Amino acid sequence: MKQLFARPTPDMPKAEALVRVVIAYVVALMLSGVVLTLSDAEPLWRALWADIVATVIIFAFSRWHKNSSFYDPYWTVIPPMALLWWISVSPEPASARSLIVLALVLYWATRLTCHWAYYWPGLHHEDWRYPMLRRRAGKHAFWIDLLGIHLYPTFQVFLGMLPLYALAIAPGQALNALDALAFVVTFGAVTLQMLSDFELHAFEATRNPGDTLETGLWSLSRHPNYLGEIGFWVGLALFGCAAQPMDFWWIVIGAVTMAAMFRLVSIPMMEKRSLGRRPGYAETQKRIPMLLPRIWKRQ
Repeated sequence: MKQLFARPTPDMPKAEALVRVVIAYVVALMLSGVVLTLSDAEPLWRALWADIVATVIIFAFSRWHKNSSFYDPYWTVIPPMALLWWISVSPEPASARSLIVLALVLYWATRLTCHWAYYWPGLHHEDWRYPMLRRRAGKHAFWIDLLGIHLYPTFQVFLGMLPLYALAIAPGQALNALDALAFVVTFGAVTLQMLSDFELHAFEATRNPGDTLETGLWSLSRHPNYLGEIGFWVGLALFGCAAQPMDFWWIVIGAVTMAAMFRLVSIPMMEKRSLGRRPGYAETQKRIPMLLPRIWKRQ
């Protein structure tokens, strides 16, 4: 047991590293559960406070292990937990819409979490963006780690979960045509992300340094995996609007800010990195659109 709480070493086996991550998330979820139990606030605000507490716990584990990638699975762990809890405290029985959305969220969360666990090398690896952000922050690195790397994504995902709250707490409208569209968008987006990740990992296993993936889904979009992630949150917003159409103005906030984050922050960072590492990437930018595939090919 003492070994599990010792400082990590560069040669720590991946299995032990994963055990440490699991322990961190169990502790975080248990303490967030205490907040949910003791608070008497509205379910939305109780969930937010519990979310913040869990994030701070993961941040503490990240600092102890000197690796902010401890936070990476958090993105996919919390939404299904929050939806299940909102369904459980709803004064109404779970609706068909809630169960459909729960299945889709579990599809998305299970796929991404398993993908992370399989491809994560271990505690010697950290997402390249995190040390870059800390270096740029200089003496403010601690606060960038807490606020930028940990708490900002937590708030972003919480906004994305607003549709889940809307459809879980109240039965809302009966299933309708917008639900059908939402299902197609959400399921299709998760599947797009999964297939594009499969193509990317197959390419990385055999590629030469400087090569760029330009086949399959990656011939239609330079970032089909990000397009799938954006589509997932848009699909949830559509479900929320189908349930509570009069509240659309706050239900769609998460999808809008999520799309803005990917388009204005995540993708530009990836583009800049690719231009520096891949000699022919500027030509790729000319041939392949950034996100949405072209309906008509350029002449």
